[in-house]
Amino acid sequence: MYLDSAQVYSGAGHTPLNLNEHIISMKEVSYKELKFNPFNLLGKEWMLISAGSEQTGCNTMTISWGHLGCLWGHNDPTAVVYLRPSRYTKTFVDREDYFTLCVMDESFRKQMAYLGSVSGRDEDKIGKAGLTKVFADNSVYFKEAKLVFICKKEYAAELQESGFVDKDIFHQAYPLKDLHTMYVGKIEKVLVRDDEYVDDNVR
Repeated sequence: MYLDSAQVYSGAGHTPLNLNEHIISMKEVSYKELKFNPFNLLGKEWMLISAGSEQTGCNTMTISWGHLGCLWGHNDPTAVVYLRPSRYTKTFVDREDYFTLCVMDESFRKQMAYLGSVSGRDEDKIGKAGLTKVFADNSVYFKEAKLVFICKKEYAAELQESGFVDKDIFHQAYPLKDLHTMYVGKIEKVLVRDDEYVDDNVR
């Protein structure tokens, strides 16, 4: 079930919400205003990577590997993420020009674990997790997120066995040789729910 561009649909009960009201509830900030520990944000808090559209569908999964920084220009903040070939979400990230990264509240910890272990091929995991899809900014993210990065794909390449200087890492991480594809996305927009991740001293 998909709604028109003036609405989003809720995974919990498919309740339509007004998109304009949602956008007002989130505010856009500059990446230069952000404050957080990037190691904890990815490795401990985790993120949801999502891609898709109203017309073609979408999917999401939990990630804990990645990087945030700058690349190819002082004004080009980037996010780097990694997806294995077996992941259903990879189909959407490969197909679309944009992907999003969502940071959720700690109260969504169980849902995050579920979204990282169950495939969207097999069930409506977004709906079962009770998340509300927001189709905007050329992609999809979730109403419940407290921090959202809208990313435009700039580069994608599969990791190569020959590139591993430390061969032990390759053998430990890829016993099935299912190497990740690396995606570099330019962060075009940052949305926040409140000021938790905003440094007032930078404004």
